[in-house]
Formats: sequence, structure tokens, C-alpha cells
Amino acid sequence: MASPHGDRKSESFVHWNKDGAVPEDCATCHSGPGLLDFLGADGSMAGKVDAPGTIESPVDCVACHNQAASSLEQITFPSGEIMTEASPSAICMVCHQGRASGDAVNAAIAGSENDTINAELGFINVHYAASAATMFGGAVRGGYQYEGKTYAEKFAHVPDFNSCTTCHNPHTTKVVAIDQCVACHKGAETISAIRTTPADIDGDGDAQEGISAEIATLHEKLGDAIMLYAKDVVGKPVVYDAHAYPYFFNDLNGNGQADPDEAKFPNSYKSWTPRLLRAAYNYQFLAKEPGAYAHNPRYAIQLAYDSLEDLSSKAAVDMAGMTRP
Repeated sequence: MASPHGDRKSESFVHWNKDGAVPEDCATCHSGPGLLDFLGADGSMAGKVDAPGTIESPVDCVACHNQAASSLEQITFPSGEIMTEASPSAICMVCHQGRASGDAVNAAIAGSENDTINAELGFINVHYAASAATMFGGAVRGGYQYEGKTYAEKFAHVPDFNSCTTCHNPHTTKVVAIDQCVACHKGAETISAIRTTPADIDGDGDAQEGISAEIATLHEKLGDAIMLYAKDVVGKPVVYDAHAYPYFFNDLNGNGQADPDEAKFPNSYKSWTPRLLRAAYNYQFLAKEPGAYAHNPRYAIQLAYDSLEDLSSKAAVDMAGMTRP
């Protein structure tokens, strides 16, 4: 009852109250009956939702503790790739995989000039907490993967800590393996302080900070690079607001901040070029996946680095000292 998954009054489960039902496209993860429908645990065909979900019906005990959930091993990702996960984590991956992939970006920008505004383009949102897509990395193409680059695939951790439920309490979702983590990763007092490489990834001269800090700096620099490219190359300044859909807005006053009167849907950014959309997709992918440093740090770094590199081919993006694993 205390689980975030069971909070029937959270936005995750009341967003559609005014409509009276949760649409089929959203019901799998935002309605307990919708998840049962998707699993086929209600007697329907598995792999699809046949009817709108019930409002204020959270992902409760029976939604995850049923025979269909227990026997689930094949997970289909937004890219269409099917992964096998023979562990209790499979049910977690049904929802925590995002709603889009880099393939969707490629489909949208096909045939367009890299640096020319395409009025038909709109921001493609991965949704949130695409942890499973991060973990499987390049194998499922959750992030935008640039042509000619190689990407880390599934992050293989030590056997005892290689699934969602061995690191997270499945009910509270909190990390429960902290003591064991820092026992092996000597010198780190917290999970975020753990390093996975001796390299100074972000080029800031600090090769002792946790890999989470390296990724955070790359992510911050990517945000700056996106604004620089939009201003200097596209000629249409953009700002980002993590809490307002669709996240990217016109910077009307040019101050580099999403002011309250700017972070509104009518002011949505619509001056997308393929190069800008690719970078923005990866920026949002990492923004909505705060655990990427633990789920697959190499993949997260590669996405940020390659986006920066692509933008730097047209804008004055400083990548001095940065390293790509």
C-alpha cells in the first residue's frame, strides 16, 4: 500500500480521471487492470490491451503477482527488439523501458537535410524511467545511436546483482544493495560515488568523482550545446523544462531559461532540424533516466558524447578533454 506503484491518487493514476478511463496505449502501465490485460492474465490475448483501463486503479499486488507475470520471459521493446529475461525483473521491464526508441527518430528525419528546419518534425519523447532500455543498451536502441558508432549492449553486473529486484526493493523501488555495493567498490561511500573507469570522461580534470558526476556534466554540456546550436545555427533559440510537456520551448526573451510564460504548450519548440532532434532525444533520454550511471554507464556516456560530437560539427561546442569509452 505504501509503494509508489500503489499510490492511487498520484498523477500516474488520476491523469485520465476527467476522461473516465485510461486509453489503451497508456493502460498497461497506468492501470492495474490494464497490466493484467496486457499480460493476458485476465483471459485475453497477451501482448496487447483490449480495452481502456480503469482510472485510479494502481499497479497493485495482483497486477504483478500472477501466473502470467511469473512466467513472463520475453520483453518487446519500442524498437521491436525482443529480449529474454528469465528473472522476476521481466515484469518490471514491461513498463520501465520507455515508449520510443532511436528508430522512431530515424523514421521521422528520413530524407531531411541535417541542418534545415523541417516543419513536420516534432519532439519525440522517450517518456520516463527507461531503465530496461538503458540496461540493454545498444541491443534495443533505446537512445539515439549515431551511424558508424558502436554502443555498449547489456550491462552485465556481478551475478548476485544483475537484475532489477536484486538491487531495488520491488515495492518501495528504493535501492537496497547499498552496503554490498560499497563493500566491493572500495573508497565509495555512496552508489553515486562509484567509478567504473579511470578516465576523465567529461574533461573537467577530476578523475576521482563518481561516474554519475561524469555523466551529469556531459548531460549539462549537452543541454548547453543544444541551446547553442539552436541559437547560432537554426536561428531559433530553445529552452528546456523537465516538468512541462513537451519539454522544449521557444526562448522568447533569449535569457537561456524556461520562464513560466514560456514553458507552455502553445509555445512548444517547432523549429527542429534532424541534428537538433537527435541530440534533444538523447538529452531527454538521460534526463528521465537518473539511474543510467548504475544501469549502463558506458551506454549513457556514449549517447551524450556522440550527441555533443554531432552538434560540434556545426556549432562551437567545446569538447576538449572529453573521452568516449
